[in-house]
Amino acid sequence: MKLSRYYIPTLKEDPAEAEVVSHKLLMRAGMIRKLTSGIYNYLPLGLRSLNKVADIVREEMDNAGAMEVLMPSVQPADLWQETGRWDYYGKELLRFNDRHGRDYCLGPTHEEVITDLVRGEVRSYKQLPVNLYQVQTKFRDEIRPRFGLMRGREFIMKDAYSFDKDEAGAEESYWNMFEAYKKAFTRLGLRFKPVQADSGAIGGDFSHEFMVLADTGEDTIASCKACDFAANLEKARINKPEGGCAEAECPALEEIATPGKHTVEEVCEFLGVDPSALVKTLLFVVDGEPVAALVRGDRELNDAKLRNLIGGDEIDMADEALVRELTGAPVGFAGPQSLKKGVRIVADNELCLGTDWIAGGNKADTHVMHLSLGRDCEIEQYADLRVITESDPCPECNGEIEFTKGIEVGHVFKLGLKYSEKMNATFLDENGKEQFMVMGCYGIGISRIVASAIEQNHDENGAIFPPSIAPFEACLISLGGKDEAVNEKAEDLYAQLKSMGIDVCYDDRKERPGVKFADADLIGYPMQLVLGGKGLQNGIIEAKDRKTGERIELPLDNFAEAFTQWRDSIWQAWGLK
Repeated sequence: MKLSRYYIPTLKEDPAEAEVVSHKLLMRAGMIRKLTSGIYNYLPLGLRSLNKVADIVREEMDNAGAMEVLMPSVQPADLWQETGRWDYYGKELLRFNDRHGRDYCLGPTHEEVITDLVRGEVRSYKQLPVNLYQVQTKFRDEIRPRFGLMRGREFIMKDAYSFDKDEAGAEESYWNMFEAYKKAFTRLGLRFKPVQADSGAIGGDFSHEFMVLADTGEDTIASCKACDFAANLEKARINKPEGGCAEAECPALEEIATPGKHTVEEVCEFLGVDPSALVKTLLFVVDGEPVAALVRGDRELNDAKLRNLIGGDEIDMADEALVRELTGAPVGFAGPQSLKKGVRIVADNELCLGTDWIAGGNKADTHVMHLSLGRDCEIEQYADLRVITESDPCPECNGEIEFTKGIEVGHVFKLGLKYSEKMNATFLDENGKEQFMVMGCYGIGISRIVASAIEQNHDENGAIFPPSIAPFEACLISLGGKDEAVNEKAEDLYAQLKSMGIDVCYDDRKERPGVKFADADLIGYPMQLVLGGKGLQNGIIEAKDRKTGERIELPLDNFAEAFTQWRDSIWQAWGLK
């Protein structure tokens, strides 16, 4: 492709709206343009990278035995009502009515649609397993879309769904997809890590996220320095402390005035104690019923762990009015003792180790000292409820934990019977008995990968794309100007590169050399080839590796062979050969 005929509206300055590196560079490189909040047009360069990502993902899905389909983005409400997600999914589900007043939504995901499709076709165990996938546009009405393609409302996703006759088959399908994802992300040129994850609104038995490692990532990964354990903070478990609950005697409960001291920090400063001496009492409403969750004052409650322990479809923090009703005090003075009858109390395992705590007094401007959870409260259950820290040991080998940042670009779920039971997706087994299909689902954020590649690979001059997903693998730059000999040789090299199967663009624009170099760096072509008058006289062309900045000279007489060797070395450096 000759750039003189190509639409590349590059920008010299960062757009004011752009907050993260990928958003800035995708806009500046002329790859995307905003249509409205969280919704973007993909321009020619951006679409080329997007399609390359999708092609690699498709190839690995096909290699793993999955088959491509395409499902509608508009979905009828009755399917979502079958699973109960019509109300549970929340405001991110964009609902609307057709002219007949029937309820529909724009699909954020396709579990209901694919289950409906398969249950209408699969009757016998002989037709299983089945794995179907699509590459399609999704829509989730994010309350605050931001960061360009990283967290938009409309995005392009690959989603696959497996159907098996039993748990053993579902396990095999899950790990088959897991390995396919590893191959795909390796081919995409990304540094990534699969981590244990919470299944969230999708549901299911267990799941893994695939994280692109980047300092700008929104997600924090807890991983072990000594073994292969890795999990996001929602999922990272903390082993139960050894031994039973502490049974040391505790002085009688004592109220103490703490006027205006609502937070852990304020109470600790006022009393001159460490936050680890406090119990935080956090009040929630689960499907209309009150629940109190207890963690140590210096710890953070893990909402996902609480949700998984308690169950229920809706979990919300108690509002100020409910806090007063349950405790008799304003927010900031709740304690686990003498709560209103009917409040379920669950506590983090760590609290079992102590007997002498400070907590809210369930009175305004009051706390209590010498709280014994076993004596003064009715704890329904102790469980792992808190967020892991770097000071906690690895739950698998007791090694040292470290935190890194990552960007979620893929997620695999073992769904089990969650959807097949609710939607009556059954088949007849070998004995003619009706059974529910065991499901899995597997997503990859195609458009997010393009942004993630830039977040992971960039410098002050622009993007640095992996060769496998760059808009063009190589850019040939002519500095000939009015020198016809240079321009003719550049045309000849361009033809050679195309005949070799190289994905190359030819910058033949009537622009200053500085503009061409700046655009090449900004867009992030992995390989740059620069031909000028002096080089032509000396029989060489300059070759630049965008990732390292290294420049070498390739001979024009034996160009094809020299370029091939240089190109192979660059692909190998990216781990792609």
